Amino acid sequence: MQNGQTLKSLAEFDLCSKGCSKPRVVVLGASGFLGSAVISELALLPIQLRAVARSRTLVPDGAQADIEVCTVDLAEPGAVTKAVDGADAIIHLAADIGGEGAWRAAGSSERQEQVNVGLMHELVGSLPSREIPPVVVFASTLQAESAAGQNVYVQQKVAAEEALGKATAGGVVRGVVLRLSTLYGCSVLSGSTGRGVIAAMARRAAAGEPLTMWHDGSVKRDLLHVSDAARAFVASLRHAEALSGGRWVVGTGRMERLGEVFTTLAGAVAEQTGGQPVPVVSVDPPDYADAGDFHTVDADPTAFREATRWRPRVALRDGLDAVAAAAAKDPGASARL
Repeated sequence: MQNGQTLKSLAEFDLCSKGCSKPRVVVLGASGFLGSAVISELALLPIQLRAVARSRTLVPDGAQADIEVCTVDLAEPGAVTKAVDGADAIIHLAADIGGEGAWRAAGSSERQEQVNVGLMHELVGSLPSREIPPVVVFASTLQAESAAGQNVYVQQKVAAEEALGKATAGGVVRGVVLRLSTLYGCSVLSGSTGRGVIAAMARRAAAGEPLTMWHDGSVKRDLLHVSDAARAFVASLRHAEALSGGRWVVGTGRMERLGEVFTTLAGAVAEQTGGQPVPVVSVDPPDYADAGDFHTVDADPTAFREATRWRPRVALRDGLDAVAAAAAKDPGASARL
C-alpha cells in the first residue's frame, strides 16, 4: 500500500480532529522490539507522530512524518494522560513482561500490574468526550484465545482488553485489539531481536549451549515477523471503523513445530559462526512453567486478513537467518536493547 493511499484511507475514516491537517498518532512503548518496528512503518506516512517510551527511542532518517519523541515513565501518575493529549489515534504497545532479558521470567509485580492493566484504565479514563472518538489499537497476545492455563501476564492482557472494550461500547474510543501470535525477527530500526523464545534460543546457540525444550518438540507456534506485525498496526489504523470493538487474531496462519524450528535455528547460527549446530534437547520444565507452554494455540487469522487485506511478507527461514546473524554477531545485544 502506497503512502498516499494510506493517508487517503486515514482521512476517509475521520481520524483527524477538526482543524487538524494531519492525524496525530501516538505510540506508547515506542522504544521496544515491536515499538521500533511500528515507528519505522509510521515514519513513512505524512502524519504527526508522537513516540512515547521510558528509554531512548530511535527514529529513522528521512522520515515523512513529523516526529515528536517523549521520554517518560508511563507508570508515573498522569504520564499517560499527558502523552495521549490531542491524539487522533493511539497504538498501545507498552508492556512489562518481567525479567531483564531471559525468556520467560517467573512471577509478577505491582509494576507489571500497573503497566499491563493500569495504563489502559488511565488511558481510556483520560480521554475527553469527542464527536469523533480516537482510535486505540492495543497489542495483546494470541494466548488470550485460550481460556485454560493462562499465566499472570496473559490474564493482565485480557483485563486490559476488557477495559478497552467497555470504553468502546461507551463511545469513548474506537478500540481495536490485536491478538498477536509469537513475535520474532530483527528490528530494522534498532537491530533488536527482542526478548522472546526465538531470540533467546539464538543467543544460546551462538554461545554454544544446547537449545532446551520443556516438551518433546511437537508443540506448535505461529511465528510472526516483527515487521509484519508492525504493518498490521498500520493496517488497523486504515480500517479502524471495520475493526472497532473487535478482538482480532494476527498471524501467518502457519503452525510450526518448535522442535523443527529450533533445529533450523541451530543450523542457521552454525552457518554464521562456522561451528557445528548445537543439539536440541528436551528438559524438565521449571516450576514457573504453565499449561500454555505445553499446548498449541491454533487460532485463525483469516478474519483480520479479509477486513484489512493485510498479508505477512517475511518468509520464516529469512527471518530466522536474520536473527541468527544478529546473535552470532553479538549474543548479548538483544538483552541490552
